[in-house]
Amino acid sequence: MARQFRFLLLLLVVSGLSATRVFWTYEHGVNPHITTYGDTLWWWFVSSTTVGYGDIAPVTTMGRLAGVVTIIIGIYCYTNFITLTADSLHGLTNQKRLGTAQVKARDHIIICEYTAFADELIQVLPHYSELACRECVIVTDLVQVQPYPQHHFVRGVPLSPAALKQASIAEAAYIFVFANIRFIDPDFKTLHAVSRISQLNPTAKIFVELTNPELDLAQGLDPRITVLPSREMLAAVMKERKIDLTRHFAKA
Repeated sequence: MARQFRFLLLLLVVSGLSATRVFWTYEHGVNPHITTYGDTLWWWFVSSTTVGYGDIAPVTTMGRLAGVVTIIIGIYCYTNFITLTADSLHGLTNQKRLGTAQVKARDHIIICEYTAFADELIQVLPHYSELACRECVIVTDLVQVQPYPQHHFVRGVPLSPAALKQASIAEAAYIFVFANIRFIDPDFKTLHAVSRISQLNPTAKIFVELTNPELDLAQGLDPRITVLPSREMLAAVMKERKIDLTRHFAKA
């Protein structure tokens, strides 16, 4: 967008310099309304914005040609300026909803991937004293807009360092990484994300969903990483209609 703004500004500058030069050359001394170069600049500005006060009008063929070019370029540049400005303002005012805003939080919860189990977790957060009063950030590219207005949203892949930093990963206290079954080997991708998260945050308590907890790569994980088997979570949801974290947190 910045490149587009610069291009439009450059085009206006070139138009202004060339059109006023031509207009001054052919209209000065012929047009009674052109006495100073300032009159030419005023004519260019009024013409380029298509306001057309009519106080200064070309009387020569070259002056009229300069006017036509000025009007065409002015319409193109100013309409695009308005469109780009509107898009920019829309993006700024909707950063949080669209997941492009920088999250400023400390000791918060980060949920990587917005899956069915992630949604179940969000429902039970208020039931655990360790989690209830903390801000929550959802990092995912599976949804386009903020799924819960009361929680932060970062639109991006949890493997992306940029997305994780946008979620203030280094300051998080609890991190949940859920398996994304759209991948052929979801556990490999999940553990890859966990490895990257562990490097960016060496102190947070990390929970990771694995479809196969016996996976070789899962053996010898950092003690602060707790494995949440997919089958156990599914059984808890079917039986209790919620994810059960009782073994890991004392209930409020």
